[in-house]
Amino acid sequence: MADRVTLFIDYQNVHGWARRCFYPLIRDPAVGHVDPLRLGQYIVERRRRPSQLEQVRIYRGRPNPDKQATAAAANDRQTAGWERSGLVHVTRRPLKYPKDWPDTPASEKGIDVALAIDMVRLAMQGAYDVAVLVSADTDLLPALETVTQLKLAHVELAAWSGTRRLRFPNSQLPWCHFIDEPTYRTLEDPTDYTQP
Repeated sequence: MADRVTLFIDYQNVHGWARRCFYPLIRDPAVGHVDPLRLGQYIVERRRRPSQLEQVRIYRGRPNPDKQATAAAANDRQTAGWERSGLVHVTRRPLKYPKDWPDTPASEKGIDVALAIDMVRLAMQGAYDVAVLVSADTDLLPALETVTQLKLAHVELAAWSGTRRLRFPNSQLPWCHFIDEPTYRTLEDPTDYTQP
């Protein structure tokens, strides 16, 4: 029987690290995007056990259309495009804007918590056999530890080559699928979502 695999993608972390690793001299926020469905398919294909992609779950902020109309529209189009497959589910939370915005950028709030809660909740419901966390954010390590300690599911990581990776204390686990630049180029999403 094939393992049911669900990816949990911390999108800002994934996008930011792709830009740092593969576009270090380009500041354009339009570069560094990834096609989440292709990423999920790639991870499932390279696993050593029979596996099927159950779902790709993305967690990210959404710009306020009153403050950033173009960015909000692009975010909406990107989300709609991703969810068309039926395998991709996007959870978005409104960005928080500081009083001195735009001098200080908006930030995500509650995204890590939403991802962590979903990972544990879905594991408790038996919704997947394998969780693959795509993030280098240490704040998400307790969710991986909880799923592992309660023996709810198997956990793995995916990260771009050249980024730090999460580890359980005093361990080389969980297993990490490192993705190099040539592979990233096959998973990249070059679509300009600012265009209607």
